[in-house]
Amino acid sequence: MDIHIVIMAGGVGSRLWPLSTPELPKQFIDLLGVGKTMLQITAERFKPICKADHFWVVTSEDYVELVKRQLPEVPESQILAEPEPRSTAPCIAYACKKISMHFPDAVVVVTPADAIVIRTERFTSIIEKALDFAENSDNIVTVGIKPTCPATGYGYICAASIEENQIVKVSSFKEKPDRETASSYLAAGNYFWNAGIFVWNVRTINEQIARFAPQICLMMNRMADFFYTDQEAEAVEKYFPQCEKISIDYAVMEKSDDIYVIAGDLGWNDLGSWSSVGDYIPRTEQTNSLVGDNVRLFDCSNCIVHATDAKQLVVQGLDGYIVAEKAGNIMICKISEEQRIKEFSKGK
Repeated sequence: MDIHIVIMAGGVGSRLWPLSTPELPKQFIDLLGVGKTMLQITAERFKPICKADHFWVVTSEDYVELVKRQLPEVPESQILAEPEPRSTAPCIAYACKKISMHFPDAVVVVTPADAIVIRTERFTSIIEKALDFAENSDNIVTVGIKPTCPATGYGYICAASIEENQIVKVSSFKEKPDRETASSYLAAGNYFWNAGIFVWNVRTINEQIARFAPQICLMMNRMADFFYTDQEAEAVEKYFPQCEKISIDYAVMEKSDDIYVIAGDLGWNDLGSWSSVGDYIPRTEQTNSLVGDNVRLFDCSNCIVHATDAKQLVVQGLDGYIVAEKAGNIMICKISEEQRIKEFSKGK
């Protein structure tokens, strides 16, 4: 099987300010204090499935050099630069159209760059099962996550039956629900978090984009005339910004009848907030989550502290706070108010 991995690494991650900024977004940062960035952790997760020379990364043209430094094993020609963000449908269409021209039998896994998966062996098994299903099929497989709580920050996938670790038909995709609705999904048992991970063969996804997102397909066809030539960057600069700005969920998944899901309890989290990051950072005896060698805490509890750049940081007497420092920017914020971090990051 000709397997390829497409990593989407163009997001900004503004909810993790001041650590994540437009200049250095969260996928390029060692969020968890483990010596690896989220991009590197994501790539490592797929190495049992696919060799690095079949990895592709789609990112902003501003981040290409970061990708090169952090994933030197990925061929430079397979780091695809977006001149401006147009959401996930054009991003995916670009990568899969280019892959299909040199690898017409490719089976592709598309994944975000900034999530964590704790049960990696189980994840590998699920991806391999999805690849086998998609290789000679006209269907798309999406990876669902067994919900552990009635989360309101994720979209949900409604499956035709309650079967973990099995490929089943998708009945519908649901937008981010309110808490009452999310609780009903959890009780039903056949609803799964949408992790934004997709598996398909390139023929299938190109056909689905042509059918359901013809404007994007048209732009891809115009760009494709220049793929693998010296004029590719110029063509992408011209046509990519003309693509409709739309997610792959809206563009294809919610319209197609050919979508299946394989779901499991994978210990997955998209690390989209300081609270979620804190859940994966080692805790002190006082239940503080701490990253930073030069941080000292006194009389603190239930705090998330991330300060790897600090010459010295002393925090006393806080309960339930985020304390984050990066490049001279400092934020001290109640965890209960973290939904306001975008507002806080805008400055005066």
